Amino acid sequence: MILEAISKNFFLYLSNNKWLDRLAKRFGSNFGADKIVGGETISQAIPIIQQLNHEGLHVTVDHLGEFVHSEQEAKDRTQECIRSIQAIASHQLNSEVSLKLTSLGLDISHELVRENMQLILKAAEKYDITVTIDMEDSSRCGATLEIYKELKETYPNLGTVIQSYLYRSDEDLDDLNEYDPYLRLVKGAYKEPGTVAFPEKKIVDDNLKHLIKKNLLNGNYTAVASHDDAIIEFTKQLVQEHEVPADRFEFQMLYGMRNDTQKKLVEEGYKVRVYLPYGEDWYGYFMRRLAERPANISFAVKGIFSK
Repeated sequence: MILEAISKNFFLYLSNNKWLDRLAKRFGSNFGADKIVGGETISQAIPIIQQLNHEGLHVTVDHLGEFVHSEQEAKDRTQECIRSIQAIASHQLNSEVSLKLTSLGLDISHELVRENMQLILKAAEKYDITVTIDMEDSSRCGATLEIYKELKETYPNLGTVIQSYLYRSDEDLDDLNEYDPYLRLVKGAYKEPGTVAFPEKKIVDDNLKHLIKKNLLNGNYTAVASHDDAIIEFTKQLVQEHEVPADRFEFQMLYGMRNDTQKKLVEEGYKVRVYLPYGEDWYGYFMRRLAERPANISFAVKGIFSK
């Protein structure tokens, strides 16, 4: 457990290293990134989405990139999201869209990010495509949820994320209940201080189970985003025991990870959605995946030496 904690902190530290980020953009495929990222453009991601759909898997695409430093950059990211939505519609793909508010200007201006989100949501509404606001670190959690609640009143096809490692998440779930929320429930993948997040893995796991049960029994759509067999089995037993309709929940996993489990769940009749990121800014995402699960480290090493 100590080694696991050290490993997690190490990779979370690396995820914020700007020099390594620049290096990774030059040599991305040599680090195995192409095994968990669907290319640099939405055009490159389309054949992957089509193959996943052919295998019975649903998809959500995310144009990677978080921290923008100008209004123009935020507007450019907004247009990329809209292009993704249009590509999904024109190719008749079974896919949703995920995004981060920091990529749309959250750290610049809340008014800017609202304007950009409205442009994206109007495009998504036109094609009946769901958009999920990814959750970022705890310092941005409150603002993210406030913007979600504001927009959800106008755009019903909007979801967001709750992280079980945060102390506040149980109250956030209660607060969101009146909005008929579409929620992706996860453990969380950012380095957080003990003042805001549970430090012990077992507590985080138990809280995720608690949140899954609460949201499902509240009658809200629940995306269980976990590669953890114990969480998956807990959800299976819960929906069977309480006769939760199949159209009220789904499992979500990352592209390139636990492929056999994804296929097995589909064969068992469960809805499974694959989170497929694309873009040049993949480095921070990749490091957080290594931090989440020690098994991912060997996965990355195999990717490097299988070239």
